[in-house]
Amino acid sequence: MAGGWTRDGAVSEQIEASVQDELARLKAQPRPVGESLIHCAECEEEIPQARRQALPGVKLCIECQQERDGAPQTRAGINRRGSKDSQLK
Repeated sequence: MAGGWTRDGAVSEQIEASVQDELARLKAQPRPVGESLIHCAECEEEIPQARRQALPGVKLCIECQQERDGAPQTRAGINRRGSKDSQLK
């Protein structure tokens, strides 16, 4: 069901495009490469062997990585699609 001047399915297409944009942004983030550290670069705790094998090049233990991931990151609140329907934040 379209609303206003939009065609049927336009809102769903905008939502899908926003999801695809976010997935592309996440996939573009750099992954660790190289040799894994045996001890965490921040807290000096030993990084479990299973983690080192699963993520080659890992530098942080699970706890330190979770802290870093949980830290808020500022992102521009720009509506790139130019429609109020695409403002899902």
